[in-house]
Amino acid sequence: MDETEGAASEETTPQGNATADERALLLALASQPLPRRLKGYLALSGPGWLQSAITLGGGSLGSSLYLGVLAGFSLLWLQPLAMVLGIIMLSAIGYVTLSTGERPFQAINKHVNPVLGWGWALATLAANMVWALPQYSLANGVLQQNLLPTLLSSDDPQTNFHCKLIIAGAILVITTAITWSYDSGHWGVRLYEKILKLLVAAIVACFVGVVLRIAFSSDGIEWSALLSGFIPNFNTIFEPAPGLAPLLEALGPDDRAEWTRLIVSEQRNVMISAAATAVGINMTFLLPYSMLARGWRREHRGLSMFDLCTGMFIPYLLATSCVVIASAQQFHPGVHDSEGNIASWNELEGKTRGKAEDRLFERLVGKEEFAQFKEQEKQLQADNQPDELAALRAERATQIAAMSDAEKQLAAATIRRDAFDLANSLKPLTGSAFANYIFGFGVLGMTLSTITLLMLISGFVICEILGLPPTGWPHRIGTLAAATGALGPFIWADAAFYLVVPTSVFGFMLIPIAYLTFFLLINQKSLLGDELPRGGKRFVGNVLMAVAAGVTTVASVASVWYRAEWKGMAAIGIFVGAALVVHFARKQRRKTSV
Repeated sequence: MDETEGAASEETTPQGNATADERALLLALASQPLPRRLKGYLALSGPGWLQSAITLGGGSLGSSLYLGVLAGFSLLWLQPLAMVLGIIMLSAIGYVTLSTGERPFQAINKHVNPVLGWGWALATLAANMVWALPQYSLANGVLQQNLLPTLLSSDDPQTNFHCKLIIAGAILVITTAITWSYDSGHWGVRLYEKILKLLVAAIVACFVGVVLRIAFSSDGIEWSALLSGFIPNFNTIFEPAPGLAPLLEALGPDDRAEWTRLIVSEQRNVMISAAATAVGINMTFLLPYSMLARGWRREHRGLSMFDLCTGMFIPYLLATSCVVIASAQQFHPGVHDSEGNIASWNELEGKTRGKAEDRLFERLVGKEEFAQFKEQEKQLQADNQPDELAALRAERATQIAAMSDAEKQLAAATIRRDAFDLANSLKPLTGSAFANYIFGFGVLGMTLSTITLLMLISGFVICEILGLPPTGWPHRIGTLAAATGALGPFIWADAAFYLVVPTSVFGFMLIPIAYLTFFLLINQKSLLGDELPRGGKRFVGNVLMAVAAGVTTVASVASVWYRAEWKGMAAIGIFVGAALVVHFARKQRRKTSV
């Protein structure tokens, strides 16, 4: 690409070019000592913080909580590793975008394959619309349970519905106003990034504060076990976490095999969920367009790597690790306290007790009979038959009471917990106000930042699909595609934290589309020309990308098979087949035209 073509690309960038002062500063920093250069880069950073704001959402929180519950400290390595793999692929799309100045959707359709381009865009939009649902549910839950329970919650169903309506409407208005500031010119982009930087900093501070309070409590933290958790251990893919071994050994062979199967299945699900929320497919769409909106070009390539590491990786590592540590410290056997005890079955109460009883009863009677029981229970409630309902529940309680103490302890140790359980469990250590408000503000910050980013990305996708510049009113209206999330509190009122796991798995199934596309894109000489990486740099980059794409694809295909079996594989086959047909058709057309 010659200088004239590069300049032309820059002139068509949404929101205009980077300022001359910023370019001059980058050139000046290139010759400065490392500490001064890093300080300058920090002042210029931005898109990486947007990535951090979207990844630190309800999905990361819910997955981190359940990682700590199920596996203690032993899976602390998982999320940082997934983030590193994601950064490798994000660096590739960032390099291509900054080297060419082209919008990636157009570049993919022209230089790689339109099936991959359209698949990337539509999968991103679908993920945004799905992922927005649990964000609103979590925000609603934290406002009703932690921050403003007396003002925004009620036992009366109709009043509570109106409270939810007010909360969802207020969140939609606030996040829309913040997101639309992005289209107010270059100053709007800067303002938007500063708001999200503050939110990310607040999120990290909240959860670091929780771990510090635990560390300085009488129970303390076993630091050697914690640090060893950052060493990758892939055995947890195939066997339960070590902390559950004593409970499993207390069971008979048949019961032990069934609980092992159940726990390993749950561990795999939450591992996939955690990996999916580290770098989602929508994040791959956000990065290049946020860079173009800032006016970044070739000279910003070094800054972009620094930005991803400091603005994205470090906050994510701190926040998610702290959530895993806090939940493991409170709920996982062997970590729960200095004596290695776990919460007694008899100590469980409220919804937590109900979840544990459901798990035991389903384990006892099987999925089909359990589903029939829940349907019968629901029908008796709707028909207002309290005596029959009480008799039904009493019969279940009798069956559960006859189960072994070891199974009851396993149920207590492995049920899904949420931020409200964790906040309540921390009250003896941190005090009621600290636990409620620190967790409340942390979760609320996570959800609001993620909602605004999902809206921003949706606007980019809609504009690309319609072939419009990603600015102005077309982009603003497009952001409302993610307003589907406002339905979350009404559809999944009591399942906010559970919802993040299946939605994260859904997103994980889609991300190989993006990774394969970027791998092909960075090797296209027709697009990069003289900017195509060469020699050892290209070899190392391709090896790293192949590893990242390969690991993600294998995990994604396994997830599809586990959830949809042949139907899911058929869907993959149709997509790959369409891409191959278009590839060979274009290749044949080029030969014919020569």
